[in-house]
Amino acid sequence: MALSSIEWTEMTWNPVTGCTKVSTGCQNCYAEAMARRLHAMGVPKYRRGFEVACHPTELETPLRWRKPKTVFVNSMSDLFHKDVPASFVKSVFDTMAKCPQHNFQVLTKRPRRALALDQTLPWSPNIWLGVSVEDKRRIPRIELLRESSAKVRFLSLEPLLGPLGRIPLAGIDWVIAGGESGPKARPMRQEWVLDIRDQCHAAGVPFFFKQWGGKNKKKAGRLLDGNTYDEMPRCVNAA
Repeated sequence: MALSSIEWTEMTWNPVTGCTKVSTGCQNCYAEAMARRLHAMGVPKYRRGFEVACHPTELETPLRWRKPKTVFVNSMSDLFHKDVPASFVKSVFDTMAKCPQHNFQVLTKRPRRALALDQTLPWSPNIWLGVSVEDKRRIPRIELLRESSAKVRFLSLEPLLGPLGRIPLAGIDWVIAGGESGPKARPMRQEWVLDIRDQCHAAGVPFFFKQWGGKNKKKAGRLLDGNTYDEMPRCVNAA
């Protein structure tokens, strides 16, 4: 567990670490770079670097948190990676279901596997499921997400690498958008983000603008058209 600087969450919980690239959004993966640093520092959890690894000792960690939190699950991995056993995915879900005071944000680039396991998982109202969509080619991930049993479904349009056109927002509860950051950051254009914002507002979907990104994301800031957008899902579980 760690407090997070990610604008749309409060803390991270990583019962799984490591991943492999599946699409263009993965090209400059921040988690891979961080895992390499942690491996070089000798952190035991990252002794295998960025190889997929499950950590059973982490499963009970959220049970010890008393104050309600919003938790990003597996910021250093993808829970629905093929190398994560279905039994371990279910164990993670069982823990989340036992902690109704927290909201858990599960974000994946592998909604097809999430859907394959859907009926075996305890979808309590505090478990949110989101998909990453970085360009038009990944729009089909949204269609798979809409078939999920999750009570809160969200989109992370980050790193946004191109215009998305019409976004299928029916059944979607929240949209995050943001640009890529870091020394190799690919550019994001304002008109792409404004189009997303306008679609969300027309559909009544809360919109969160995370960042412009770039080589100096702090300097670039978070203002969009002179405003900060920190909207959150209306259906947040209140324990």
